[in-house]
Amino acid sequence: MDIYDLFFYMSLGAGFLMAFNLGANDVANSMASAVGARAITVRQAVFIASILNFVGAVVLGSHVTATISKGIINTASITDPKIVMIGMFAALLAAGAWVLVATLTSLPVSSTHSIVGAIMGFGLVAGGPDVVNWLKMGGIVMSWIISPFLAAGIAYFIFTHIRKHILYKRRFIEQAKKWAPIWIALTLSMISLSFLYKTPVGKNLHLHWATSLSIAVALAFMAWFLGKMYVSRIVINEEEGAEGVEKIFRKLQVGTSCYVALSQGANDVANAIGPVAAIYLIAKEHRLLATADVPIGMLVLGGFGIAVGISLLGYKVMATVGTKITTLTNTRGFAVDIGAASTVLVASNLGLPVSTTHAAVGGVVGVGLARGFSAVDFRVLFRIVAYWIATVPIAAFTSIIFFVVLKWLCYS
Repeated sequence: MDIYDLFFYMSLGAGFLMAFNLGANDVANSMASAVGARAITVRQAVFIASILNFVGAVVLGSHVTATISKGIINTASITDPKIVMIGMFAALLAAGAWVLVATLTSLPVSSTHSIVGAIMGFGLVAGGPDVVNWLKMGGIVMSWIISPFLAAGIAYFIFTHIRKHILYKRRFIEQAKKWAPIWIALTLSMISLSFLYKTPVGKNLHLHWATSLSIAVALAFMAWFLGKMYVSRIVINEEEGAEGVEKIFRKLQVGTSCYVALSQGANDVANAIGPVAAIYLIAKEHRLLATADVPIGMLVLGGFGIAVGISLLGYKVMATVGTKITTLTNTRGFAVDIGAASTVLVASNLGLPVSTTHAAVGGVVGVGLARGFSAVDFRVLFRIVAYWIATVPIAAFTSIIFFVVLKWLCYS
């Protein structure tokens, strides 16, 4: 066994660790609002999210990925492929360690920003400042501001609209039957567009924007028609009052949370498996390529790691996002999910490196602010923001330490 094979086998363990921590921390993005609003229990959330993230990673995850650098560093400037292999392994260890620390302290961080910071760290040491794509890093810093504020704004608008046009009306069951099908239609159209533009499978269809829009509009009309019948069946008794309204949005919220979990597995598995695929490619070819075929076994490894992480530690961050920032109901939780999903869809199509974690927390804060500043626990929020700011520098510094030690061991 040569050094290439050794690093490949070790990278499988490091990739599993990263996937485990990704599942343990990022599950809050998809299920926290549903649990906080008591649409489902923690046990149900863990079970549903584990399955959907695994399916998303294995079935919808990209089998061809730009694995080498995520655009953060120019690996062509690093002539020795062994250096890149050691660096990718160090990045996996560093990012996984930071996400684990955040999970154990019950605070949500971005796995994407963690691996990006770690790759930047070893790139600085291996090739110097010129290797780093500072414009890309600037976009990531901007996303810390853009994604939470955009999600907060959308969630604030949605919940304010629901409150004004349904909850504050005299005959709000009647209003709920009128507006809920419209929200169902908008939700399904957004999900269809998000699937077509955000997931690897959807992107591979290469549909023209007019075709995608036509599909979304057709699904919206179908959803509106079926939604009217469905809402009438859910709420028959006008005397159910506000609970009748919450019952309608409880069903919608579970659906939106399930979609976020599915797309999350499809998109975020690359954070764990991308560097592993890069190491695999270098170990096999002993050279660098811009893209790499990802074997199905690696996607299964990543999906399984995500599912195990959700099952064992997912409840910790879920509790913070779902219950500690503000009190959630089903109408508020629905607004959070749509705000986060809309932000990720819009920002990603504009080329902004948006974090689902930041969007989810921003959505929760948005619905909290709709009820006033006193409804948001800013102590918890400030701790979360502090971790966000610390993610890239800590991941980079830790990666540098791992890289220097591993390089010394391999070349001494």
